[in-house]
Amino acid sequence: MDRTTGGTPTRPPQGVAGAVLLLGVVLAGAAPLIPLAVLVYRYEAELLPLFAVPLAVLVAAWRIARDRARDQLTDPLTDLPNRHALLLAAQEAIAGHDADYSVGLILLDLDRFRSLNDTLGHTAGDRLLVHIARRLHRALRPGALSGHGGESVDDVFAALAPAAKGSRRPVVARMGGDEFAVLVPGVGCPDTLERIAKTLIAELAAPIRLDGLLLVLEASAGVCVYPEHAQDAESLLRRADVAMGHAQHGRSGVERYNETQDADTPYRIGLLGDLRRALETGEVQLHYQPKVAFDGRVVGLEALLRWERPGQGRVSPDEFVGLAESSGLMPRLTDYVLEAAVGQLAIWREQGLQVQVAVNVSPRDVLNPGFAQRVAGHLVRHGVPAHALQLEITERLLLDDSRRAADTLAELRGYGVGMSLDDFGTGHSSLVRLRSLPVGELKIDRSFVSRMVADDHDAAVVRCSVELAHSLGLTVVAEGVEDDETWERLHAMGVDAVQGWLVSAALPADQATAWLRVHRTGAPPVERLAPPPALPPSLVCGLPMGLAAGAPAAVPAALPPARSPQVVQAVQAVQAVQAVQAVPAGQPVQPVQTEITAPVTPQ
Repeated sequence: MDRTTGGTPTRPPQGVAGAVLLLGVVLAGAAPLIPLAVLVYRYEAELLPLFAVPLAVLVAAWRIARDRARDQLTDPLTDLPNRHALLLAAQEAIAGHDADYSVGLILLDLDRFRSLNDTLGHTAGDRLLVHIARRLHRALRPGALSGHGGESVDDVFAALAPAAKGSRRPVVARMGGDEFAVLVPGVGCPDTLERIAKTLIAELAAPIRLDGLLLVLEASAGVCVYPEHAQDAESLLRRADVAMGHAQHGRSGVERYNETQDADTPYRIGLLGDLRRALETGEVQLHYQPKVAFDGRVVGLEALLRWERPGQGRVSPDEFVGLAESSGLMPRLTDYVLEAAVGQLAIWREQGLQVQVAVNVSPRDVLNPGFAQRVAGHLVRHGVPAHALQLEITERLLLDDSRRAADTLAELRGYGVGMSLDDFGTGHSSLVRLRSLPVGELKIDRSFVSRMVADDHDAAVVRCSVELAHSLGLTVVAEGVEDDETWERLHAMGVDAVQGWLVSAALPADQATAWLRVHRTGAPPVERLAPPPALPPSLVCGLPMGLAAGAPAAVPAALPPARSPQVVQAVQAVQAVQAVQAVPAGQPVQPVQTEITAPVTPQ
């Protein structure tokens, strides 16, 4: 089978076909001159050679046009078809595709090529790209064997349609920069295309010697199939690019196009427009989920986003938060959440409810210049001390720009804002970087906590996380606590506070207010960091006396812990919440003379 790439769809005819076409052009151009040439031959034969001039002009014009057409469809560096040529080839393949087979597109991008280009120089980078182009070209030839002990290219291409093995050959193209594409007509299913992509990545991973250096390249690939994923050549290329972007972000090697990951589908475009409008009209709401210590003290609440899309119902926070982050709307969403959370903190403080509220922030927010000043601005505007606000960051921040992130977090910590590392254990955190971050709290992800009773390995992860955090001077909060046994095991492990449905679901602001009125609030678990300094003078204008200094408000004396080991007593707390919901917001809060019903381990 013939799989020579980069020929038929894009280059002008060569060899015999080119000679025949050239002869046809010459004859067509010379036809009007033939009668005149006959007359000249009869009467002035010595002038006949002059007719070679227009013929030479015709030949030169044809060659110039041929070269120009080739240049428009060919990448000048690698001599592969370019983006335009690939689109033409894709359109041709789609127009002639068989109903039993599909047209596949693989988009490849070299990982960290820019750093190599900057280190070795652009000349060496160009030579490396030429080498990669030749390697891809050779990998798709008959008899090409995998150099990594995997299946051969021939084995993979054996699954292609007969048309793909014959006249319709795979086309390798350079899209620009370090991006390459492989168009594969006659793909039976997306799984076959993924196998081809993995085989090509394995071929590219073979060591390359350049200027005395042995280089090992890694690549990411996105695959897309017509008509399953796209209906035309442009969409096929764009959606393969979306899949490749997710493969790079997740470092998974190969990703198949998934509509839920595409920010430009009609549904997501409409969702993004509705989200922008919801932020303008205040439709996005904050619910608050309490965090409690094992003696029943409320040590804080986490602000969680909720959005009821008109006519569509509730939208998952993971869906619209991820959309906001990929579309550039995240800074606006974060400011919206900070404004709402700090405003609610101010209301609670006026009602005598001293509590800390945690807000989740994106790594992109932390790396955005001026983020610390924006946070301080919200606190100053509402007259809320910095220690009443806590920001939750994820381990992903440790991978993006740890030095810059640490500087921003240190500035926030200098203002007195609390810091928490959220979803610990689910990312790729470095212990060195973790030690350098100015966080005072570590939250163990619910994926470990929820299974720790049934899975000893998860229990071991939780135990090690607690010991590590305490050795670094961090407070530990466990998320996703939903049953008594998990509560008791966490207490025995030395966890400082818990959060989950066992304590309370996330509540709207008014219900959270009622819940707080019947529960004791206290200072958060003591962070093993130095007390935060005051806000800088430039940010404290208009703050009431004492707030700028970060002095904690008076905290009610701790009630004795409950002695019942059963969490079913939480029903009593729910009844108490219902009883106080009728209390007007402006009425002074009466102290509740009742014991907290949060369970503790029996003495």
